Amino acid sequence: MSAQITDARSSGLRERKKQQTRQHISNTATLLFLERGYDSVTIAEIAAAADVAKMTVTNYFPRKEDLVLDLHDVFVETLAETVREREIGESALAALRRNYLATVAERNAVVGFSGPDFARLITGSPALVARLREFHDERERRLAACLAVETAAAPDEFAPRVAAALLGGIHRALFEETLRRTVAGESNEVIAGALTGNVITAFDTLEPSLGGYAVRTA
Repeated sequence: MSAQITDARSSGLRERKKQQTRQHISNTATLLFLERGYDSVTIAEIAAAADVAKMTVTNYFPRKEDLVLDLHDVFVETLAETVREREIGESALAALRRNYLATVAERNAVVGFSGPDFARLITGSPALVARLREFHDERERRLAACLAVETAAAPDEFAPRVAAALLGGIHRALFEETLRRTVAGESNEVIAGALTGNVITAFDTLEPSLGGYAVRTA
């Protein structure tokens, strides 16, 4: 028993150290990018500044873009997770509306509250814009797969893909609006106020078509 406890503690310590190293590399890279621009900083320079080997950087971040956009897993999974955890009697649309309003109230970075310097860094780099587009696409695919499971859809059924495209499109448009306003110099409070109205408008638009779709019955 004591050996198992020791192994578990050692494993937990290793994971914490890995997470700390990953976060340290990401923070170091972000500071360099903000100071000098994304395209002007190399992986070797990031490794030197973080005091790690270049291979360590690439092991944690195989793509340079992900040093900036390091919320990949949370970002691409959040819509599907929200739908899977929706309440009994709640539709996918209602759950996603509720969750988006909550993240706006939190000024959550996942929906674009990143600060003007960081927002300009992202929008000013074609590579980062392209990578962010891939995030949106992957998130939509995961949502479509989730909706197919939640509605017991046939393998070739089109409805989950259409619903995911509509719901994903709303989230993409709202995210881009948040970035646009941030780059323009608006405060998070002003953005949140405007965005709350946009969220309501966007989801109300889909209510007639998706209000009764993927309602949890049990």
